[in-house]
Amino acid sequence: MIQMGVGPSTKETTLHHFRDPLVDVFGADPDIDFQGVVVVGTPQDNTLKGLVGQRVAKWLQAMGTNGAVLSADGWGNSDVDFMNTMSEIGDLGISIIGLKFIGKQATFVVTNEYTPFVLDINKSKSGTETTVVGENNLDHRDANKALGFLKLKMRADHSKQ
Repeated sequence: MIQMGVGPSTKETTLHHFRDPLVDVFGADPDIDFQGVVVVGTPQDNTLKGLVGQRVAKWLQAMGTNGAVLSADGWGNSDVDFMNTMSEIGDLGISIIGLKFIGKQATFVVTNEYTPFVLDINKSKSGTETTVVGENNLDHRDANKALGFLKLKMRADHSKQ
């Protein structure tokens, strides 16, 4: 799993980090060889944006990773980092899906062939970021959806080879 960025209503409490839903769900699944969590930033400089994605992808490749989940909750400029990282990982033959706060905006600043593999973690009825801490953070339902989606994606990608 790779995690990028945070926003006001998606900020997780310390307790959330100790009981991270992705770690709980993926770590408990007997079909998954859970390797860990990679935390990366979203740099301002465009050269560094590219470097972040390349380094993460190479790291996963070196670990023999077959599938990954990239999660982020920012939008706008961070879409560049998010989509670039998905591309770098996917282009190395690693199955990749995304989890991101999308909500009402429902579009990305940049898109690519991996955009359809991003699940929305929005929970607010208005589809907007709110001022309630943790209201739109990733939960166990999102983690279970991500696990199922990644398993399907890995199966589909593997059958193409």
